[in-house]
Amino acid sequence: MAHHDFTMPVTEAQARALRVGDTVTLHGTLYGIRDRTQIEMFDRGRSTRFDLAGHAVIHTAPNVRRVERCARFPAGYEPVCVGTTTSARMERFTRPLMERCGVRFVIGKGGLQEQSHKAFADLGGAYLAIVGGAAALETTWIEAIEDVDLDDVNPESLWKFRVRGFGPLLVGMDAHGGDLFRDVAARAQARRDEVLASLGAAPR
Repeated sequence: MAHHDFTMPVTEAQARALRVGDTVTLHGTLYGIRDRTQIEMFDRGRSTRFDLAGHAVIHTAPNVRRVERCARFPAGYEPVCVGTTTSARMERFTRPLMERCGVRFVIGKGGLQEQSHKAFADLGGAYLAIVGGAAALETTWIEAIEDVDLDDVNPESLWKFRVRGFGPLLVGMDAHGGDLFRDVAARAQARRDEVLASLGAAPR
């Protein structure tokens, strides 16, 4: 297992170099995205002025405060609490994010499913997992909200964050079939069956 420090954006080769169990720290630009953002982009045909090619997106709808634009707050927003939301309900958007926008990494909680796994393998990408409940710590990794697009669906806008030392994040799914979530579930099921057998109960 290896650790990778990336200043975004990254190449397909860099994304394919990751393996499940590796850790990743990001620097530079990170985009915040959520359900409504992607519904607007992929179901309703809206475009963004941001170039997401080679970048990472994080599943979030941040708690922010409107402030006067200045050098510290170039978008007129101060990050208050930038937490990560569960990824499963955004499963269907992984491939369009990668195919149409060139996204390489998806960051979230709880993992994704088979369609996303195939997209990572076909196009060269990875799922980076973050610990749930770590929003206060996450927020300290964000230097500024540099810009925002599709802000009429705030807080599910498309956020452009400037980050430093964002991580370490755990590679939960890679481009080579590795899936930490699947492996943990399989081990848990096997352990459950062992326990039931030791009690004389038939596994269900």
